[in-house]
Amino acid sequence: MSDTQRVPVRRLGPGGTTTSLFGLGSWNTWDRMEFGDAVALIRAALDAGVTLFDVAHYNMGPHAEQARTDLIFGRAVREAGADRDDWQLCGKLWLWEYPRTGFREQLEVSFERVGVERAETVVVGDYMERPDIRRIVTDVAEQIAAGRFASWGVNNWIAEDVDLALRFAAEEGLTPPSFAQLKYSIARRSMAEGGFYGKHFASGALSLQASDIFEGGILAGRKFPERKIGADPGGIRDAIREAPDAVARVAADFGATPGQVAIVFCLEHPAVANVLFGVSRMAQLEDNLGALRLWRERGPQVHAALADLWLDREVSADGVWTP
Repeated sequence: MSDTQRVPVRRLGPGGTTTSLFGLGSWNTWDRMEFGDAVALIRAALDAGVTLFDVAHYNMGPHAEQARTDLIFGRAVREAGADRDDWQLCGKLWLWEYPRTGFREQLEVSFERVGVERAETVVVGDYMERPDIRRIVTDVAEQIAAGRFASWGVNNWIAEDVDLALRFAAEEGLTPPSFAQLKYSIARRSMAEGGFYGKHFASGALSLQASDIFEGGILAGRKFPERKIGADPGGIRDAIREAPDAVARVAADFGATPGQVAIVFCLEHPAVANVLFGVSRMAQLEDNLGALRLWRERGPQVHAALADLWLDREVSADGVWTP
């Protein structure tokens, strides 16, 4: 595969790991596949330059599912013949039961399930009740000092708490978050493009990791996904279900698929360092990889053609919302 076809790399914020521009998620992914298909998909992703895998133990709060997806991934990545240095783990630290269930305990369980001793980076969050941000930054620093990971990001935090985390880390000489994992898509733009997070993106303090880019598959054309999908800040999901037809028309104009234009839209954000998506079929991976050529050739035009589908304009850009 030529260098122009491979997925490029970017740094996940200042002090963050350098990783692939695309990353594969684990929620409702590996446990929906035949094991051999999972192995083949992981091998194909690695061969294309996708090295970041967002893998979590889904066992707390709204994710108290006791899913086997992380166990399956751990087996599959080894079966795919990947050495540990060939791929990068983006782990999760949940705040639903924190600090009763601390970060060390969470990591030990998660690492054992995946079959690793460390992660390259972790994402902390999200939450319903405001946590003790200073304690989070301090506890994260302890795990970094212990060698369990080297950098971290936040997941859909209220912007005021991100401000505090960055400020406290600087004051105490601790490792600050280097990226924000936010819901970002054609339809959901307020947080990622608003001024609250935008000031940190513009200054270079944070990079953006785009997640839930297809709204659980809705923006890619599956208006009523059978699987469980993520939270709905602002209660706009019914409006989003009306958008796929327009997305499909734009995609057709560019000779592309809805999934490809959805990815290109995210790639046009100047702060994006990584775009996460879940795939459970080889054809989905191949289709998503095809977005790279469209982005390189016509990225600004695709973005402009989708601009009117911004549907969360009235949702608070600072991350405060009522479920």
